[in-house]
Amino acid sequence: MAEPIIEVKGLWTQFGTHVVHRDINLTVYRGEIMSLVGGSGSGKTTLLRQMLGLERPTRGEVHVFGEPLHGNDADELRRLRNRWGMLFQEGALFSALTVFDNVALPLRELHTIEEELIHDLVIMKLNMVGIEPMHATKMPADLSGGMIKRIALARALALEPELLFLDEPTAGLDPDRSESFVTLIKGLHRELNLSVVMVTHDLDTLVSLSTRVTVLADQRLVIVGTLDEVVANQHPFIRNFFMGERGRRALEAVKQVRDVISMI
Repeated sequence: MAEPIIEVKGLWTQFGTHVVHRDINLTVYRGEIMSLVGGSGSGKTTLLRQMLGLERPTRGEVHVFGEPLHGNDADELRRLRNRWGMLFQEGALFSALTVFDNVALPLRELHTIEEELIHDLVIMKLNMVGIEPMHATKMPADLSGGMIKRIALARALALEPELLFLDEPTAGLDPDRSESFVTLIKGLHRELNLSVVMVTHDLDTLVSLSTRVTVLADQRLVIVGTLDEVVANQHPFIRNFFMGERGRRALEAVKQVRDVISMI
């Protein structure tokens, strides 16, 4: 059986009298792409932030790489964070830094790598996400939305992470750029043997990338399973999410791909 890379145990999240999560238990295994979906206010982004150690649950535990996130000292948490990368929804590039310096930042923060090597590593990471070196001197304000996503992904991969977190990776992209970005993530997942946790509401992205899907609704984890297992669930959110026009179209596309593969 695959190795657990993230373990969430008995997690509750509460703000005053408002309960967001109620007794969440979830395991993410090495090598898979786990997608988190749920309606507005279901707490999927909050759960992602708790997996990153950016927020502390009201009670319960989050372990990453077998280590508890909450209760560790700052040095240990920093060491763990160097083993994962994060792609934020809007890219979150630093507006005052060039493309090169944005990608170089995590490498420079280690204080152990010479600048000449940092230069080579940054160019390699940019090439990995399809960005030519001539763009390295540009400022974020001069970039398209698709380029911002790719450069932010290069920064997330700067420290050779084992684990990658994606928050709405295709949000704001037109269909062609979205499809291209999904293809890029799929290729990097395979080539770098990454484990991925992704929050998304985009059905095409969800269907194209997910190994398993976690559905959050009614303060609880409704189901964790393959796409087929999730779609078969009769929970109202799942029916509305997957059985609308876009959902049926995305699922039909998957069926057609499977039919073609079965004929080969």
